[in-house]
Amino acid sequence: MRCTNRRKAVRPFSLSALLCSLILLSFVLLAAGCAPTNLPALRNNLDEFPQEKTTIVFWNENAAKDRTNYYHELIEKFEEQNPDIHVEYVGLPKKAARLKLNTAIATGETPDVSGMQSAWIAEFCSQGVLMDLDPWFQQSGVKADILPAVIEANRSLAPDGGLYQLPNTMSAETLWYRADWFQQAGLGVPRTWDDFFRAAEVLNHPDQEQYGFTIRGGDGAGLQLMRAMFAYSGYTDFFDADGKCRIDDPVHIAFVKQYLGLYRRNTPMGDITNGYQEMVESFDNGTAAMMQHNIGSYGSQVRAMQPEQFAMAMLPRSRSGTIVQEANNVDGYSVFKGTKHPDAAWRFVQFLCSAETQSWWNERIGQMPVSRKALDETWVSERQHLQVVRDAVESPEFHLYEPPMYLPDYRKIVDGADSRIEQVMLGNLTVEEFLHGWADAFNQAENTYRAEHGGK
Repeated sequence: MRCTNRRKAVRPFSLSALLCSLILLSFVLLAAGCAPTNLPALRNNLDEFPQEKTTIVFWNENAAKDRTNYYHELIEKFEEQNPDIHVEYVGLPKKAARLKLNTAIATGETPDVSGMQSAWIAEFCSQGVLMDLDPWFQQSGVKADILPAVIEANRSLAPDGGLYQLPNTMSAETLWYRADWFQQAGLGVPRTWDDFFRAAEVLNHPDQEQYGFTIRGGDGAGLQLMRAMFAYSGYTDFFDADGKCRIDDPVHIAFVKQYLGLYRRNTPMGDITNGYQEMVESFDNGTAAMMQHNIGSYGSQVRAMQPEQFAMAMLPRSRSGTIVQEANNVDGYSVFKGTKHPDAAWRFVQFLCSAETQSWWNERIGQMPVSRKALDETWVSERQHLQVVRDAVESPEFHLYEPPMYLPDYRKIVDGADSRIEQVMLGNLTVEEFLHGWADAFNQAENTYRAEHGGK
């Protein structure tokens, strides 16, 4: 007769079963009068078993290569400080981020935490998908550190005055220029729009593949053009005393004709499809003498050029000599109501907005922290472009124009202008037709908002 050795199936290891066995063993030893001198060592060994972690999903709404790398570093640091939380990173292309968030809302698959631009707050609040961060914020350590004016500005964008985004950085719309080329040509810093247009001509050498300016004709063109328009006109109110949008004001029409008229004559032909990354690359690789963009492109300039090759100025002064910038040019983070782990999500947001993290993040991307402690650090005063911003803000000539970010359709209307700007640049649409249509969209949205809220 042939014998076969049969092995019993081994059950998977169970931590709970081990705990029960150890507890039972301790009772047996105690009952037998034995001293369980080895139990502390057993307990220490149990501490080495991995604890179950809470996983939260974070969407970065501007997943440029450098920022993605920075987030991976920050997440690693956060997880070291919070070993019970794991952060799953998802990077979104900037031009598709808002659409992807809206798709996630429609399908009920929102992340726990997402990067949130101030211009999106009203839109997502109107859909009821953002969590009010006030209950956590009021009891947090960051409350005393983040600039109160920035917090209040964020509240003004929500119909109920809630805090739906915690800010960590602020920016400004500026003019980057090749300081070495300007010096060689005997040109000064372009402080007026006349200076700007003159430099675009003087430094324009198409036969050498060097152009006076690189313009944004693709994704983000509408927002950038709007900021330039108000910087030129000096208007600080978006709607005039009669409630009419100023977008198609005659002053703006004249300016846009001259500004968009630079395309092809003083800019590369490919600028018509430029998003911000393509535009920044055009400036960094020595194709263009000037570029209108925010202070956040500093990191790219540093990697591509020597410090003496580039510099930054505020957007040129208005017709009356004022320095006009857009209000609420702030980014931060929001928690979505669909999260199953609100406390863990808040801990991550609070970490990202702490003074230490704000300083680390903004020093690398080249923007301004909204933390009092971070603003007092040495690196802020050592950066030429940040000092230019601080000097401008402290000037009596500095003013803010307030776009209607409280309109749920605000960013939809702004971004909707991108394709129409392209048509203007191609000569298929007049500037008047473009600006009248853009203004009409804002007027309709404003009238709807007033009707729904019983007047503003």
